[in-house]
Amino acid sequence: MSASRRSGTTDELGPDDPGESGGSDLLAALLDGMDAALCAFDADGVVTHWNREAERILGWTTAEAVGRHGFAGWAVRSADAEEVQERLMSAMHAPGRQVHEFALVTKDGGRVLVRTQSAAVRGPDGKPAGVYCAFSEVHAQIDLERSIALSEALFEDAAWGVVLVDADLRPAVVNGYAARALGIGRTSALGRPLGELLAQGVEELEAALTHVLAEGAPPAPAELWVAVRAAEGDKRRCWRNGFLRLASPLAEEPVPLGVGWLFQDVTEAKQGEQEAALLRFRTNQLHRAARAAAECEDPGEGAVVHLDFALAGFADHALIDRVAGPPRGEGDDTAARLVRFAATPAGAPGPSVLSGAAGLPVRYEVGHPALSCVERGGSVRADAGAVPAERAREWALERQWPDDVVHALCAVLRSRGRTLGAVTFLRGAGRSRFERSDAAYAEDVAARIAAALDLADAVRE
Repeated sequence: MSASRRSGTTDELGPDDPGESGGSDLLAALLDGMDAALCAFDADGVVTHWNREAERILGWTTAEAVGRHGFAGWAVRSADAEEVQERLMSAMHAPGRQVHEFALVTKDGGRVLVRTQSAAVRGPDGKPAGVYCAFSEVHAQIDLERSIALSEALFEDAAWGVVLVDADLRPAVVNGYAARALGIGRTSALGRPLGELLAQGVEELEAALTHVLAEGAPPAPAELWVAVRAAEGDKRRCWRNGFLRLASPLAEEPVPLGVGWLFQDVTEAKQGEQEAALLRFRTNQLHRAARAAAECEDPGEGAVVHLDFALAGFADHALIDRVAGPPRGEGDDTAARLVRFAATPAGAPGPSVLSGAAGLPVRYEVGHPALSCVERGGSVRADAGAVPAERAREWALERQWPDDVVHALCAVLRSRGRTLGAVTFLRGAGRSRFERSDAAYAEDVAARIAAALDLADAVRE
């Protein structure tokens, strides 16, 4: 850009003294380096400055622009020239900056809608000496404003979490959704390590953020299970995450400023998907078990087939105990005694094996879950609880179960209004405790096993 001016009219806008050529050169370099187009007018409305961005937008060179009186006859249509000139020069006597939109004419005859900011230039005596005008294409300004508005909306009203993470993997900005999801205030989360906010899943999250800083954004969202720290205990949540690497637009080479982390809580949807998949699997197992049991000549073997199919993905061990003697009818309040009918191998995995041919009762103590199940005629759950491993082992052995058991579920075997016994499903420490949905599935299996055992008794009779 050149800072050429007509001598004697624009001293207030820049030095003319040859001894101050260094200042003029600096001013020219600064104006040429601006991202916005800039022109200046003296008090008479003559163009004194015209930078390269103005040349790029309108096509008029500095030599062609400097020295012209206003925009009339070259940069605006003749019909608009007077109005444009008045509005631009009015800034010389107005406080602050004025913003206008004009349609300017390019050198090749095209028209460009620009947004201008103009303000007065004052001389050493403080009186107005001219006007400077910075302008840019309206669409570029609108793009900038949209970007700013988008950022503001994301951090205020977004229906998902937005967190800006710095290069040290610490939150720098947190929106309202993210703060609620993390269970902490928006300002309280800033600058804190993620490990202080999450009890589980922090390693996976930090690995993802590190990857984005090094390699860029992944091609698709990623789902992570985390545990959020809370006063009432850790809350396990599933978040669907998107990541964007943030780089400075001012650097010659991309310099990572951090990561834009967007996430949405999809825990309920994910749990629904898991429950639906589990229900489909269990329904399929019941169907396969029924078809396999139908091919068994001995109904008792069919009962064991049902047990083996139910065990897959559901429990680690399983037992079938039958009532010693005739089945218990309604109102029978005598103490129940149970005989082992079948059990899964205690060591290596394999099919359940029939046992209890001698008819000796199992040494269950009073109050044992299987006995309670038979006497009550309903399902019973039992857990070792949060105890040391050795105490959990003693708990299992006291109940005549394998020593690795910590969770148990007993379902009653009922057929034709009589209680035939109980089926017990057992889980080790690597599995979760039995829930209500597990009890419903166990009761379905128990009904099929009871029907097979009842048929076996009828065949023998």
